[in-house]
Amino acid sequence: MAEIGFIGLGNMAKAMIGGMLQKKIVQPDQIIGNAKTAATKEKMAADYGIGIRESNAAVAEEVRTLILAVKPQFLGAVIDEIKDVVTEDQLIISIAAGKSLAWLSERFGKALKLICCMPNTPALVGEGCTGVCVNDRVSEAETAYCLRLMESFGRATLVEERLISAVSLVSGSSPAYVFMFIEALADGAVMAGMPRKQSYEFAAQAVLGSAKLMLETGLHPGELKDMVCSPGGTTIEGVKVLETYGFRGAVMDAMASCLERYKTME
Repeated sequence: MAEIGFIGLGNMAKAMIGGMLQKKIVQPDQIIGNAKTAATKEKMAADYGIGIRESNAAVAEEVRTLILAVKPQFLGAVIDEIKDVVTEDQLIISIAAGKSLAWLSERFGKALKLICCMPNTPALVGEGCTGVCVNDRVSEAETAYCLRLMESFGRATLVEERLISAVSLVSGSSPAYVFMFIEALADGAVMAGMPRKQSYEFAAQAVLGSAKLMLETGLHPGELKDMVCSPGGTTIEGVKVLETYGFRGAVMDAMASCLERYKTME
């Protein structure tokens, strides 16, 4: 029996598999998977050395831990394919947004060990942030094991299920806003005469460094902002413009809009 099986071998599965192998949590021969296309399966086998199966049911039958790495709109159909072969001894992890533990339990139609995880795309470079919630059949040891898997490609935190939607907003969707911010910063640098490629590097490193500074110092973001804003200086002038145009409110409104959409996905 293999240790871990993946149904779905897209970008997020690649990030997870890469992290698990790099941290030596499992070996390639302990992972199996299946994907929609033969090309994807061949590439994953070649790049990571994992085993490939020709059906989702075959993957589900052979593993101790099953990871459902498919988009929310396809999850129901996948569960229908595997619900008769999964057992109460297996750990089943879903990374599909908007699908609750109750939804999963109802769809499977049996009592199972279920975990919902909400990773984000920075997992692709080992800097993911994953929220994890579990049902009452998952033991403390199994929860710790899941967290260890998720921490192989970034940070992972156990949260109450009622907060998983907030996790989706603050870490799942927000990289898109950060990329827009980086692009805008770079545009401003280009306007000031900097070459485009160089402007992207400066903007991205500034965002990366700022985030790391906050995480490693533990200082409040407002305090860190104040450290940059010298009295009568240039930065406070820029902050004033952002406040005038509702920078914070726009971000919060965007998150509120995401939350409304999230509620319709179940």
